Amino acid sequence: MSPTAPPVVPLRPDAVLDALGAGSVVAIPTDTVYGLAARLDRPGALDVLFALKSRPADVALPVLIGRWNQLRSVAETWPRDASMIAARFWPGPLTVVVPARPEIGPLLGGDGTTVGIRRPAHSFVRALCVKAGPLAVTSANRHGASPSHSAAEVLEAFADAGGALALVVDGGRCDGVPSTVADCTTSPPTCRREGGVPWDWVEAALR
Repeated sequence: MSPTAPPVVPLRPDAVLDALGAGSVVAIPTDTVYGLAARLDRPGALDVLFALKSRPADVALPVLIGRWNQLRSVAETWPRDASMIAARFWPGPLTVVVPARPEIGPLLGGDGTTVGIRRPAHSFVRALCVKAGPLAVTSANRHGASPSHSAAEVLEAFADAGGALALVVDGGRCDGVPSTVADCTTSPPTCRREGGVPWDWVEAALR
């Protein structure tokens, strides 16, 4: 392991919340795969996240929330279709794309007008979001590479990251698949990516 490898910490929130509050990027387990997380109110951390992942600026970062009432801080509007499918599949592997609040969208990349939001089925991550606010979280891998399913895989993927990755939370294996992405800026919603929720289930929930 590289001498500059980030520390691996247990599944407890204190150290993670401190790092997020300091504007750092951390790796966390989720209900799908391991993710890189940063606070939305730390723009410098979002810049580091983009660089760490080698993610193009035109590919927007998704956002995880802990409570339903956190939607209002990131979504400009919440269409009826979004309510219907989120009520059916949250918490879980479904990301819902809706219009973004104007002060949030540009921070996340893409064209700055939309945001992909998910409420994960992982109590630790939801607790982090409740305490730190909605988090920008993207899979813990270099852009275009395979997702990481363990803390060891995260360390391997970012062995040359230096101090850009503050810490890795070891939550055991995360053997889920990336979330399905439903674009609710159109009616009916369209599938941007099929993942943990089959698209025909999403269509059935809209009937």
